[in-house]
Amino acid sequence: MVGKRSGKALLREEGLERTDNNMDLTTWPQINPINQKNYYTDYLKRDDQILPLRLLQEERRNRMTAKARDRDRELAQANPNEVPPSGADLDMDDDAGMEDAGEPLTGQDALGSKVIVIHPGSQNLRIGLASDALPKTVPMVIARKWQMSESEEDGGEPSPKRRRTDDGSQMEPEEMFGEEFAGQYNRMCADLKIRMRSNKRRVLPNSKELIVNYNKRTPPETISEHNDPFRVDWTEIPADPNKAPGFLTGKEALRIPDKSIPRYKLFWPLRYGWYNESEYCEKKDLYNDIATIVEEAIKTQLNLRRKRDWVQYGCVFIVPDLYERHYVSQTLEMLMRDLGFGKVCFIQESLAATCGAGYTTACVVDVGAQKTSICCVEEGMCIENSRINLKCGGADVTETFIRMMLYDHFPYADINLKRRYDFLLAEELKSKFCTMNEGEISPQLFDFHLRASGQDTRKYTFKTYDEVLLAPQGYYQPTIFDNSRKLKSRRKLIDRSYDLYEGGPNDPVSSAQSAVISLISPIVSFNSQTNGETSNGHTAPAPIKSAPNLFQKINDSERAPASTVGSPAPDDDDTPVPMGETNTATEVLATSVRDDVLPVIALDTAILTSISHGARLDERKTRDFFSSVMVVGGGAQIPGFYMFLEERLKELRPGFAKDIVIGTPPRELDPQGVIWKGGNVFGKLRGTNDSWIGKMEYDRLGARLLVYKCMWAW
Repeated sequence: MVGKRSGKALLREEGLERTDNNMDLTTWPQINPINQKNYYTDYLKRDDQILPLRLLQEERRNRMTAKARDRDRELAQANPNEVPPSGADLDMDDDAGMEDAGEPLTGQDALGSKVIVIHPGSQNLRIGLASDALPKTVPMVIARKWQMSESEEDGGEPSPKRRRTDDGSQMEPEEMFGEEFAGQYNRMCADLKIRMRSNKRRVLPNSKELIVNYNKRTPPETISEHNDPFRVDWTEIPADPNKAPGFLTGKEALRIPDKSIPRYKLFWPLRYGWYNESEYCEKKDLYNDIATIVEEAIKTQLNLRRKRDWVQYGCVFIVPDLYERHYVSQTLEMLMRDLGFGKVCFIQESLAATCGAGYTTACVVDVGAQKTSICCVEEGMCIENSRINLKCGGADVTETFIRMMLYDHFPYADINLKRRYDFLLAEELKSKFCTMNEGEISPQLFDFHLRASGQDTRKYTFKTYDEVLLAPQGYYQPTIFDNSRKLKSRRKLIDRSYDLYEGGPNDPVSSAQSAVISLISPIVSFNSQTNGETSNGHTAPAPIKSAPNLFQKINDSERAPASTVGSPAPDDDDTPVPMGETNTATEVLATSVRDDVLPVIALDTAILTSISHGARLDERKTRDFFSSVMVVGGGAQIPGFYMFLEERLKELRPGFAKDIVIGTPPRELDPQGVIWKGGNVFGKLRGTNDSWIGKMEYDRLGARLLVYKCMWAW
């Protein structure tokens, strides 16, 4: 009987036996897979493995070593009979040491004398050393040689834009701005009369006719230049075009005659809180103009002429609350590369306002020239979902005031805000005559002097009635503003910021800003940060709540007795979700929608929206924010503005009427410089300020440093 043969024997007979010649299948080193159930790594989990944090620790260690060395030297030189100081002083912070140093230091030794604080705006740039009490204000404008001035472009079309007949002649003042403006203006006049009568104020029935008839028949008075004691010193341009400067900045640029030879054109690199892309063809020219304005301001206003010395200075740059990432990263490159500062740090506007005013919790309302920002600050941090940015401000009030005056037969009918002297005149008229006190509304007689280069001074006399109140009331009825040009050429040069890994837009968003946009344009699309995705990875459109529903629960709790308020039924859009996740499409709107919709709504509605999203239906926080609404900025410097805003908020929220307080910055600070003052305070912090970005770490990591250096979530 034949025994059973093994499998190896069969394979050997068939020639399939495996032979081992001790040769590897590949020369590439083989790594055994790690056990997924039990492995650990500390890569980038310790502070000493991250360059910015490691440099910060080394700086602290070196500072403590230097303090200890100095203390040992003092002890060695001290008399043996003296009592040695306690060792607790070794951990004393630099700021405390400066406070206890006895006499205050001045000049180059003063605290903050090596820190420059910069707060740019759409119309003005505020700049100064951290050791200064007040900032220097410079117009954020640059004049460059050009083929024609801004008043000669577009065929000499004036601003505000007037309608003309078919043959090119001007229409009557009542028709030159269109039926829509005329209808809304007349409705505002009628509503004001009704409100004044209800408040028992005297209203003359023919007040409009009186001022119109007076303005029609009042000619100007001519004053020769040598008889004008307040004549303007215009910027002199050399007759030889080759000797004329290539550019001028600040007040000198605004004082260049419109008919100068050679011609100069004004460029405003920042408009409505954005980059002004409509007036530039290359983004490098836009960046260069911003750097040039800041550089000239440092040289002329701070008297720091030698640029090579700026490496010894630090810079505190104030950015908007709802910023664009590209703006911050480009600004950092400008400050480090072009201007050559030794270190730079950033702070948000609302946080700077609370630092300057000494508030810990506040709802900051910053009314600027072309932008109004609202943000709730709690315990030194901006609440991200409460940030709102509106594209209207004091410049819109100025233009609307001129349109209303022209509608009522303003004697200087040829006024054109594109002309430099007319622009300065309009700002002067608004600051002098506009008010929000109803008690001052009556036919009043005023005069002004028109001073233009190469012309005799003309004195105009005119009457006003309700135009001085209705123009600033446009903050609460913004449709009266001309918003047709504010989105012109948006994203023409500079695209939005995108995430390097996911590829989606990563500019900061706010649920309050999304609610404002949804109120203006209810039908919107959403991005991929919501529930449910389409086949291409983008989020399907979802309905959004209207703005009145944002406060529905607060209103219900105000009207209902405390004993009857029970647990409400859960809504689909109010279901709790984990931190960091969004529940509805209300939280985040598509970035493209934010660029296509102009965020302009009533100021009181915007404040309530911001507080609602900042407090998150917490009644205690809501009362805290209502009791500390702080209004800053030059656009709110109108008599009666604070009282009018407080009355509007109390009408909309009667349940919180006793808590609503519109406050001004304390210590008699100028509301226009409070934000800069906050940057001033922030720049003086030594041992507690970890936000400084140095040259060496910026050269290595670039804008990635902002993740570790910003006080907010970058």
